[in-house]
Amino acid sequence: MNLFSNIVNAVLDFLSTGIVGLTGWQVVIYTLIVTHITIAAVTIYLHRHQAHRALELHAIPSHFFRFWLWLTTGQVTKEWAAIHRKHHAKCDTEEDPHSPVTRGIKKVFFEGAELYRAESKNLETMQKYGHGTPDDWMERNVYTKYSWMGVILQLVINVALFGVIGLTIWAIQMMWIPITAAGIINGIGHYWGYRNYDCADAATNIIPFGILIGGEELHNNHHTYATSAKLSSKWYEFDIGWGYIRALEIVGLAKVKKVAPKPAFEHGKLVADFDTLQSVIANRYDVMAKYANSVKHAWREEIEHLKHKTEPRMLKSSIKLMQREPGKLEAPHKQQLSELFQHSKALETMHNMRVELGAIWERSHFTRDQLLHQLQDWCARAEASGIKSLQDFSLRLRSYA
Repeated sequence: MNLFSNIVNAVLDFLSTGIVGLTGWQVVIYTLIVTHITIAAVTIYLHRHQAHRALELHAIPSHFFRFWLWLTTGQVTKEWAAIHRKHHAKCDTEEDPHSPVTRGIKKVFFEGAELYRAESKNLETMQKYGHGTPDDWMERNVYTKYSWMGVILQLVINVALFGVIGLTIWAIQMMWIPITAAGIINGIGHYWGYRNYDCADAATNIIPFGILIGGEELHNNHHTYATSAKLSSKWYEFDIGWGYIRALEIVGLAKVKKVAPKPAFEHGKLVADFDTLQSVIANRYDVMAKYANSVKHAWREEIEHLKHKTEPRMLKSSIKLMQREPGKLEAPHKQQLSELFQHSKALETMHNMRVELGAIWERSHFTRDQLLHQLQDWCARAEASGIKSLQDFSLRLRSYA
């Protein structure tokens, strides 16, 4: 009887505390650490290294991340990279595997993981977008062939280490990426937030501090400069994933291949030259972001005049339309702006000049001399417009170097 009682007590003790016997707070800290490692593996290895080739990884971190993702997510590298590449190629269209614009925010947020699994069965997607991913013995015979085995092993490890509470830790690990990556980034990151750049799709920066999801919160920056290893753009933004990459680079375990271009300026330049043209084209997203700010200034100068001639609701929505890429405006939006421009020639000029500026880097069939002439003519007309915001912008534009 005593032997049986001792065995029962030993089993109950094991189920209660596991091998390590951590306290409640220690279990919480452990869970936060391991889920953050998983986030780091997704953003550094799957996203920036594999999907976009923004950096090279040494074999040590590369193999570690691959093993860790097999253990904690069951994710197959080729499937993740292929689906993400297709997302960029077909972003916010009907062919996008997980766009809230076409599928609805609820569908993507709550069923993002299911959308991933469905697309992973699309052989055309795998063949077209899955190139260049690992195809060694471990990948073929373990990580891909037995992708489910890693998470089962993780379950056994968690229960052995922590007892019954290990089931909860495992459940959190299993939900972490489906919620944060598939739900929040793919869902909210194309639905709500702020935009530094008017990129071609609906991507937004959710918050400026990229810590919880490894920097992936800065989704608008990423979609603007998809091959950049660094996702932060403004001085107040923080990308913890970039910090990890720099640390790996310092110790020789990573090599950054590309980051977003950072404009340089030659203040006091009187005439736009070929260096200006090249810099303006290379930094066109930065140029248009600064132009959007100029539109805001022009708007403030016109607002008192417009208050007496248009409805307040129309004014509020019109400023947002003025800052949007003209090519994205639908017929009702164009009609609304047309009515606004009847009361403000300055804003009409700002809008038309934006269209002309954007056309400069879209005219690939023009010679470099022709493009430079168009840029110089644009600056001359902007500075002769009498609109201070436009004049100030032009002076800054021709100082790009």
